[in-house]
Formats: sequence, structure tokens, C-alpha cells
Amino acid sequence: MSTTENADVVVVGGGPGGSTAATLLARRGHRVVLLEKETFPRYQIGESLLPSTVHGIARMLGVSEELERAGFTVKRGGSFRWGTNPVPWNFLFAVAPELSGPTSYAYQVERMKFDDILLRNAARHGVDVRQNSAVTDVLADEERVRGVRYAGPDGVEREIHARFVVDASGNRSRIHQHVKGERVYSEFFRNIALFGYFEGGKRLPAPDSGNILCAAFDEGWIWYIPLSDTLTSVGAVISREHAARLQGDQEQALMGFIDRCAIVKDYLSDATRVTDGVYGELRTRKDYSYTNSTFHRPGMVLVGDAACFIDPVFSTGVHLATYAGLLAARSINTVLDGALPQERVFTEFEGRYRREYRVFYEFLSAFYDMQTTEESYFWKARKVTNLPSTDLEAFVTLVGGVHSGEQALTGLVASSEALAGAVERTGDMQTPSGERMHHLFGTPVVREVMQEMNNIQVRGVQGEQARELPLLEGGLVPSGDGLGWTEPEATR
Repeated sequence: MSTTENADVVVVGGGPGGSTAATLLARRGHRVVLLEKETFPRYQIGESLLPSTVHGIARMLGVSEELERAGFTVKRGGSFRWGTNPVPWNFLFAVAPELSGPTSYAYQVERMKFDDILLRNAARHGVDVRQNSAVTDVLADEERVRGVRYAGPDGVEREIHARFVVDASGNRSRIHQHVKGERVYSEFFRNIALFGYFEGGKRLPAPDSGNILCAAFDEGWIWYIPLSDTLTSVGAVISREHAARLQGDQEQALMGFIDRCAIVKDYLSDATRVTDGVYGELRTRKDYSYTNSTFHRPGMVLVGDAACFIDPVFSTGVHLATYAGLLAARSINTVLDGALPQERVFTEFEGRYRREYRVFYEFLSAFYDMQTTEESYFWKARKVTNLPSTDLEAFVTLVGGVHSGEQALTGLVASSEALAGAVERTGDMQTPSGERMHHLFGTPVVREVMQEMNNIQVRGVQGEQARELPLLEGGLVPSGDGLGWTEPEATR
């Protein structure tokens, strides 16, 4: 016989999106139960963060100092061997002195450690965290979702009835189907990643030694992420047309891709692949990218990979997950507090979340078009000819996670004029690829793409002193504490 209990919110999944939503809900005094099917720390892919997560969300969660103490590799930006120029070119989160400051970096993290920090922090804030607890069903009727059924560590099946269920259970879970939408896969990014870990790989020259390196080759591209002074995550992203090559010897396949990417081959020339422990397994992930046709229904909301995912070239996975966790918490807090109708706040949630995904999707599509080696199907298939030039004009603010203007995601507000001026003066743009990069900046669209992530980092730094304008037409604005929504007039 199952046992039954009640909560305000059940969060399914203890990754960054679930931990973020749960913590920000508990901070408003709501009873939150978080169900995680595994026992932390556990392995997870996606090790490269953006400043918006580190300096915006982390400050709101109260984990900034703990992240600093963890000793994660500092990431000042990214390096790309992309396009026709064989020399890597860099972008920095602080492009020039007037843009530099305390929020001009992010981290490369071991997700086992990073996710555990966020989950333990949720428990400290009053979240009832239950690990080794797998959700087996969602309780719903025609009107709304009303809770979940799960099996705990003892195998006993239990039910939790709740006003809301947050699905942050990842890309492999099927819980998302209960919002009654469908998962739509992109034809443009139907790729496969094969990845593993290496000890002893080389590093980029200082001060860029902590940068992520993304290097293109004829059949795709390779990520090279320095997780520590010696440990490196290496993954090859290829088109599905090459999937048959992964059915045999995956070690041989990965090393074959590395052999065809000169810079990564050189960086791994004295390295050895990790073959034991949690990092010893070669893994694959397929079907980048997808989005659900709806992100919510009454009583249930999707967060992170449960809702959508996009190609990993700019490390947006944790960013989109934590941003969605923030948006979901604001919406649920507002409904539970009786401040605004459910339809109003979840229209805001879905509008902001889809806007964030769309801008990254369109930009990434255009970024792939910068690769001019056209001898292979992979790159020919990814040529984009129908996107307006404005999709190419906000590179650093976008890949830094600051394009949306959300004050809680940014700790500094730099004008678009200052950004454009910084690009004019930087010496890193004097290469064929760099000239294309120059085009990514210098028009008024920079003003739009900076707005939301700037807002979120400012929210992280300034707290209740931060004030924002609506991001969406006729939309809402964050409440004074950043944990709910309110009508714009209420902030004046």
C-alpha cells in the first residue's frame, strides 16, 4: 500500500535546474520536496559554465563563496579553431578594460562536484531532498497535474500531492510527456557526440589556459575542456550520417576523429585516456537539439533538458537549465502567494524561456555558417543562407550568457557602444576568422542581446536594489526580491 503526503511543490531531478528552482521556492517559505533518482555525487556531462550562471544565479542561490573555494578552473572565455584560419582565435568575457571586472570569468567544472554543491545548498535552504528516489508516475487529471508517485530507497511506493510539479529530470526521462506536448528535434543539429577524458593534455598559453577550445575538422568539431591542470574532457561532435562508425570500436573512432583535427591531436600528443573510474568510460549523446512544443500545463512546468537542449558548442546547457529554474520559481512563487493568475505568470515563463532558446539557436546556426571548409557533408549541410545579418552581431554577450538582459544574470551592465568600441580596439580580430568575429559585434542589435543576462547578473549583485523593465511586450517584471513576478507599475 502506498503512503501519501502533501507539499507545495515537488521538483523531479537534482541537477542545476532542479536545485535552482527548489532553492528559490524554499526561500519564499514554501514546502518543497526534491526527488533525485541517483545518489550524489554522480557523473554528468556539461562541464563548461557561463558567467551568467556563476555571477548571477549562484549569487541568488548563495553558493558563490563555495564555488570559489572549490578550486574550479577559471575560464576567461573561449578559443576557436574555426573557419579557414589555422590559428585559434579567442573571445574574452571582458573584451576590453572598460568591460572587465569581477564578473568577467566563469568556471570549467567537474559536474559531480558542482551539482553536489547546488543540491546540498538546496537542503540548507530547507528543501526536503530525497536521493535514490525515482518518480514512477505523474498524478494528473484533465484539469491539472496534482503530484507524483515515486519509489524511495526502501522500495516502498509513495505519493506526494502538490500544487506544482517541476520536471527537471533531464533529457532521457519521459516525465515531460505529461505536459501533453511533443519533443521536436532540429533537423539542423541532428548530431552525435562521442566523448571521454584524458590526463596530461597541453594547455593554451596563459592567461587563456582555462579557456574551452572548440576546433573544427571536416566531419564536425571537437571540444577540449580543461577541468584541472591535468584532466581534460574531449568530445567529437559529428553528424548522424557518421553514426555507423560508432557501432564498433569507440576508442578507435574517437582517436580517429582526433587524428583529423590537428590542434587537438597536438594537444593530446603526450596525454593518455582515462580508462578507469567514473571518467574511464567512453560515452555518446545524440540528437542535439530539441525543444518541447509546450513547456508547461496547469500544475506542471519543464526546466532544463526536460524542456529543450541546443548544440553544446557554446556551453549553454547549464545556463539554460539554471535560467529556467529561476523563471519557474518566480512563476510558482507568484501563484502560491496569490499575487497573479497562473496563466499570466506562465505566459511570462514560457515567453522568456523560448526567447532565450531561440536567440541561441539562431546564433549557433549562423555560427556554423562561419566554417568555410566545404569538402564534407557535415559542413555543407550546415550552411545557412536565409538568416538576417542581425543574428551574427552579438558574439561575446551571447556566448557569455548576457544577451537576454535579465538583471539577475549579470553583475555588470556595459553599454552596447562600449562593447562595439572594445571590438574596434582589440587586436585579436586581425585574422580572417577575426574579421568575421568583428562582424558579430558592431550594430545596434547588441543592445537587445545584452538585456536579459545583464539583468540577471545585476540582480545577483544588487539584490532588491535592481529594477527592470519588461522584457516581453506587455510582460511582467521581477518582484523586489527577484523571486516572483509583478506588474511593471508595481515597481515604480
